[in-house]
Amino acid sequence: MDLSLNPFSSGTRLRDMIRAIRASKTAAEERAVVRRECAAIRAAISDNDQDYRHRNMAKLMFIHMLGYPTHFGQMECLKLIAASGFPEKRIGYLGLTLLLDERQEVLMLVTNSLKQDLNHSNQFIVGLALCALGNICSAEMARDLAPEVERLLQTRDPNTKKKAALCSIRIVRKVPDLAENFMGSAASLLKEKHHGVLISVVQLCTELCKASREALEYLRKHSVEGLVRILRDVSNSSYAPEYDIAGITDPFLHIRVLRLMRTLGQGDADCSEHVNDILAQVATKTESNKNAGNAILYECVETIMGIEATSGLRVLAINILGRFLSNRDNNIRYVALNMLMKAMAVDTLAVQRHRVTILECVKDADVSIRKRALELVYLLVNDMNVKPLTKELVDYLEVSDDDFKEDLTAKICSIVEKFSQDKLWYLDQMFKVLTLTGNFVKDDVWHALIVLISNAPELQGYSVRSLYKALQASGTQESLVRVAVWCIGEYGEMLVNNISMLDVEEPITVTESDAVDALELALKRYSVDVTTRAMCLVALLKLSSRFPQTSKRIQAIVVQNKGNTVLELQQRSIEFNSIIQRHQSIKSSLLERMPVLDEASYLLKRAASSQATVSLTKSAPSAASGGSLKVPNGAVKPPPAPLADLLDLSSDDAPVTTSAPSTAPNDFLQDLLGIGLIDTSTAGGAPSASTDILMDLLSIGSYPVQNGLPATSNIGSPGQAVTKHAPGTPQVIDLLEGLSPSTPLPDVNAAYPSITAFQSATLKMTFNFKKQPGKPQETTMHASFTNLTSVTLTNFMFQAAVPKFIQLRLDPASSSTLPASGNGSITQSLSVTNNQHGQKPLAMRIRISYKVNGEDRLEQGQISNFPAGL
Repeated sequence: MDLSLNPFSSGTRLRDMIRAIRASKTAAEERAVVRRECAAIRAAISDNDQDYRHRNMAKLMFIHMLGYPTHFGQMECLKLIAASGFPEKRIGYLGLTLLLDERQEVLMLVTNSLKQDLNHSNQFIVGLALCALGNICSAEMARDLAPEVERLLQTRDPNTKKKAALCSIRIVRKVPDLAENFMGSAASLLKEKHHGVLISVVQLCTELCKASREALEYLRKHSVEGLVRILRDVSNSSYAPEYDIAGITDPFLHIRVLRLMRTLGQGDADCSEHVNDILAQVATKTESNKNAGNAILYECVETIMGIEATSGLRVLAINILGRFLSNRDNNIRYVALNMLMKAMAVDTLAVQRHRVTILECVKDADVSIRKRALELVYLLVNDMNVKPLTKELVDYLEVSDDDFKEDLTAKICSIVEKFSQDKLWYLDQMFKVLTLTGNFVKDDVWHALIVLISNAPELQGYSVRSLYKALQASGTQESLVRVAVWCIGEYGEMLVNNISMLDVEEPITVTESDAVDALELALKRYSVDVTTRAMCLVALLKLSSRFPQTSKRIQAIVVQNKGNTVLELQQRSIEFNSIIQRHQSIKSSLLERMPVLDEASYLLKRAASSQATVSLTKSAPSAASGGSLKVPNGAVKPPPAPLADLLDLSSDDAPVTTSAPSTAPNDFLQDLLGIGLIDTSTAGGAPSASTDILMDLLSIGSYPVQNGLPATSNIGSPGQAVTKHAPGTPQVIDLLEGLSPSTPLPDVNAAYPSITAFQSATLKMTFNFKKQPGKPQETTMHASFTNLTSVTLTNFMFQAAVPKFIQLRLDPASSSTLPASGNGSITQSLSVTNNQHGQKPLAMRIRISYKVNGEDRLEQGQISNFPAGL
């Protein structure tokens, strides 16, 4: 058969096969061509056709690049490598690098051929072997062939040395332990004049420093002078056209040497001192109007920041970055901002000098530059510049893009909270932010603002007036409306009567009707937002007590929601209408101003929920120190006790030690606004029968809504039970009659019998009880401990835990030593407040620890036999 007549025989030339493949009009035609060509190559392999082996391998490499399987030709690569001629070896090594990788087992067969070719007399064959080894070298091959590669680093041919250096990089990466074998040769090659050898060896030295600490120390001693000489020569060299890029001589060698200097000088003062001068020379002589020059300058800045440079050199580097910020290229400005953020940890004062330029970048058209500049500005803020920087950011907030306002608002709020120098300035800035971008303000931010207003009685009048004016000017910002509505409800009389006027204020005229108008407008405008509407209803209810003349109008507004399809609003309307219409005797006491909120507790809970570091220096020392927290009203709040963990109190109703009212951890303002309170203690998420009626009065979102319709509820207004017979037809039973002053209070001075609360083979504990008149929920207990053994107990300590609805305070014990055989006792007082008195009984878990003859003992149990009525 004449092979020349068969277009797909093994003798087909590569160009003919490529032409046939490219002539294919469909993928199916291409696959057919490749399939026929592969069949011909397989036939040639089976016939051991040596004449066309190199041509078949070339065609296989093209087929491989098209993505077709070519594993059947791997052994042909090895046969070509074993051939004696250069053309065959060239195709064989090229096929080896393309068709095989270090994971192929067949690669083990080529190690011997590589070793022979590395020792070949022909430098071109040596070069082929080095290139192949540098591409596919495995760890085993590296250990076997490292001596040959190391020897080739010392040959006279520069091309061979260059390829040997590049191959050494692969070997060091695969087997870092071999780095010590190459460090001497690498240091000596830094004296080479050949450009290719020089740039390859510099890269090899960098890899050696990363792989071995010993190599790093060796190169610090033997290569720093050589690197300084290389950098000086290349900086001062005349025009060299083969290595010139846009008028900059050899920027690639510049950058490689600078990176190696950074690696050597990091953490080493002596090495850094040797390179300081040359770095200053490069930083001052390199042109900054060309991209290649900017690349060198940026790498020089990286090196200066990475080594133990002098302060003057660091200032020079930061000034270079400042010039980058004025560049028209967005990429250069972006990398400059990134580098300035790193420089903040090195020299903050030098970066501060470029504050104006950085602020301009916040207003850049490129969104990535804006965000990076904003992060840098946030790092630049301190107690000295917080006011001007905040003013600049707030001014830009008004004209910034909507996509950028969220990030900018969050950063401004964080800056104001972190660096607020006085409460008035804090309030002014937060009011501006709420007015401009209140829809982007997070819930925890405006919650914190309400807490601060609650703790600043001298600024409450100023706050409510400022918020009222802001609400009149811009009532479309959700967070602004919520804060303003809360303040008007709490401090409405200050708004109307201009109470607590500051010198910076001008009197405003607001009538009681105007205040109600503002709340009514907010109620109508936010008809979809249940939380805002509920807050408006609460504020209106409070104004009905503050402004009795508006009570009828407020009642008419409240009643409008009586048939609302949202159960929350419907129930509030019914409850509040009942209070306004039928319970005037208790309305004033029920709607008193909200007590001062515990600012320290809120900050702690906010920090815990966000897992962020929050400074409490303005209101309390760090809780991590283990000391007590000073709350704003001067009381001392002890740190949380570990008893809950020790007693494994993990359930919702499990006892916990407490000395203050417990608050849900996810939102401190739930007690204030009651937003999102859902009691899941009963099946199906229905409201628990033990829920405090007066807490339900001010809670928002207490009950679930099913499919937008009111769910069946057995709780009506405060003191009213509502039984749903059909939608819109509630039957109300008044339960507040018992709260009327004419109703006699139960006898709380009734005697309670003493009980044996706990007894074991060692101890006996008894409780005596006492109550104060008019305070049925409060109980004072006197505990008495008796030792039943004949051995004195030392280091005696009693601890107790109670459920979340109970508050407990333990007074100090009379002694820590309990005499033997009942010849004395230890007494200790406990004060208990049951917030659900009459609904849930008192319960307590105890733990008693002591020592017997120096040995620690522990006893614990649960007390469930308290007298009824506690």
